[in-house]
Amino acid sequence: MKRIVGWLVIAGMMLACGGENTSSNVQTPGGEKSGKTKVLEAGAAAIQDKTPINKLTIYLDGFHFYNGQLDGQMEAHHYCSKLNEDLTQCVIFDGNGDSAKIMGVEYIVSEKLFKTLPADEKKLWHSHRFEVKSGDLIAPGLPDVAEHELMEQVVSTYGKTWHTWHTDQDLELPYGNPALMMAFVKDGQLKPKLAQDRDKRFGISMQEKRKQREDIKAPPVQPGADSWQTGETIQLPALTGHKHEHVKQSSFKDEKK
Repeated sequence: MKRIVGWLVIAGMMLACGGENTSSNVQTPGGEKSGKTKVLEAGAAAIQDKTPINKLTIYLDGFHFYNGQLDGQMEAHHYCSKLNEDLTQCVIFDGNGDSAKIMGVEYIVSEKLFKTLPADEKKLWHSHRFEVKSGDLIAPGLPDVAEHELMEQVVSTYGKTWHTWHTDQDLELPYGNPALMMAFVKDGQLKPKLAQDRDKRFGISMQEKRKQREDIKAPPVQPGADSWQTGETIQLPALTGHKHEHVKQSSFKDEKK
């Protein structure tokens, strides 16, 4: 019953709660919207059905880094929809205001589903155990009780994340190939300034979140996840002449040799 009540509370919360406090760093080129465009947008908003978007009822905020490059870190705002008890899909933005840019997607599976993945597939996924227990991952706007209930479910899950717009460096347009992202697994990896800035904007304390979650039972991370820790850093090959040399590039095909 507790779990059912928790999800009812979560589903009933407005996405705006705890939002509109993080601006996008990206300034895209292009002319201002014309009056005609604004009218078309208003009409579409009033008339068109947006069922898939309306299903994005869960808002999570955390941090990612480029697989193979721990120093390439950024905040990630996840807007998610649970497809069922074992599978969740998220659209990731670089902010939570009306100028936010879509920078990627994340798929989240339960431990049960993760165990069924082929060995090579598991290398693409990261664990959420440390993100939850450390207070790294939050659900902005949710009451502590509801957030705690949500984190009890997330702690044993695994995510596969691709960023299609590297908004920490591409401040105009989404250049280059998608990048596989990972999550932190121990203290000292997340840059303190990123955490401090996030906590200030949301009026929270990551350390307080950690204390609140001490009672959350966290199973051991399944073998195969967080493969970067064993030196297997998977990325798509860099485009010829592309400027993003800081992301260590290696193809999935190369990793299997």
